[in-house]
Amino acid sequence: MDIKIKRAIISVSNKIGAVDLARSLNKAGVEIISTGGTMKAIRAAGVPVTYVSDLTGFPEIMNGRVKTLNPKIHGGILAVRDNPEHVKQMEENGIAPIDMVVVNLYPFKATIRKADVTLAEAIENIDIGGPAMIRAAAKNFKFVTVVTNPEKYDEIAKMISETGGVDYETRKKLAAEAFAHTAEYDAMITEYLSKVDG
Repeated sequence: MDIKIKRAIISVSNKIGAVDLARSLNKAGVEIISTGGTMKAIRAAGVPVTYVSDLTGFPEIMNGRVKTLNPKIHGGILAVRDNPEHVKQMEENGIAPIDMVVVNLYPFKATIRKADVTLAEAIENIDIGGPAMIRAAAKNFKFVTVVTNPEKYDEIAKMISETGGVDYETRKKLAAEAFAHTAEYDAMITEYLSKVDG
């Protein structure tokens, strides 16, 4: 079952290829939602983009610690589209579906490799909203495409431009990659916190 991609959220720390992906999605008629720095880069390239705060009606707060942790985002990602109760609750709460999540995480590994890194700096590079969106999208891969690897952007953009959507087997494979990505990320944090002084 191909799921047509109508709305996508792009929120990436590693911005390589993100603007080109946004441009391709826009040409395919996909509405793009984005956060802070990613949104600025996409907008600067002349690609239409909706700022996440305009969607949620809530500002990014606490130095960006809270921006996507909102029912307008997670309800849009997690809704089971063939469950009438979920569809009804989306309608009642003004939640629109999000069909694709393109996220990669704060650079924790690069941060802790710095010779003079402090514990406080390392902690600020523990991503919360990113893994939450990745895991939500991966859990709901029956309906949502999740992309965590920039090397997959061209393949996915080509598929969407040709068919308007992403096939089930690809969504399932991407979901498995996404869970591996967050598992590796959490394992890195676990190892660091178990060894660091402070």
